[in-house]
Amino acid sequence: MTRVWITGARGFIGRHAALQFASQGHEVVGLGHGAWPDAEREVAGLVEWCNGQVSHANLDALATSRGRPDIVIHLAGGSAVGPSFAQPAEDFRRSVVAAHELTEWLRLRSPATRLVMASSAAVYGAGHDAPISEGAPCRPYSPYGFHKRMAELVLESAARNFGLAVAIVRFFSVYGPGLRKQLLWDCCTRLARQPDHLALGGQGSELRDWLHVSDAVRLLQAVAALAGAECPVFNGASGIATPIHAVAAALCQGWGRDGLPLRFSGVARAGDPAVLVADMAATRAIGWQPQVSWQQGMAEYVAWFQAQQQAPGP
Repeated sequence: MTRVWITGARGFIGRHAALQFASQGHEVVGLGHGAWPDAEREVAGLVEWCNGQVSHANLDALATSRGRPDIVIHLAGGSAVGPSFAQPAEDFRRSVVAAHELTEWLRLRSPATRLVMASSAAVYGAGHDAPISEGAPCRPYSPYGFHKRMAELVLESAARNFGLAVAIVRFFSVYGPGLRKQLLWDCCTRLARQPDHLALGGQGSELRDWLHVSDAVRLLQAVAALAGAECPVFNGASGIATPIHAVAAALCQGWGRDGLPLRFSGVARAGDPAVLVADMAATRAIGWQPQVSWQQGMAEYVAWFQAQQQAPGP
């Protein structure tokens, strides 16, 4: 049995990761923000949950209670571009300070632990018209992207200077059941109102690279085995460029509103590049492939959203 700690385990990817590791017989411990009743925590696959920030005190408490971790999946941190503009200091604390606290604790208390950090394609910034490889220049232009890049450098320093076993996955557009924000959630929320058209921001021609959350978790698991002092970096995506208007149309089709007119404002959100698509050669070289197509995943998301709307209240 492997001891797996997941920071940010109450988040979207964190919940899926906890269930996956637990289903394979690993002991899963979580750390992050928010109260989590024992019954819900157990259903999520965690044997223990610490409601708090990534700090030496909380990490010490978990180690005393459960023993030191074999693997840490670091998912805590800023969660999106928009909030980072509204609260940059909070985004910095959640991404950069948390990364430093975690790596320093591992250096002092558990240097044999393998650490995998979920970063973001936002570190690449804009101006990439072709698929982006891990060696491309990092030119972030949102606080979120800058802070993710800073957190990456904290991990790289810990690996190269102190020999910690580290790996980084730069996720592109991760989605799936449980995602309650961003484009898919916004589209389905509007569709639930039975509009005569679907109004969205941007041009609709923006290209994104979608990855189902189940594939994202499989990638985190695969990369954990490759963590090392050289701090390898992998893109987490499908490598398929999909325009936003195609995703919106697929959601309408899944809703039973095939052909619903789509209207785009032409105004891009701050920090959103026109093209964000991954070169997946390095990731595929480790033997990993996505298993869920974006079309299948969008239909699944609509079904999940509709089920949530029909579920009885407390």
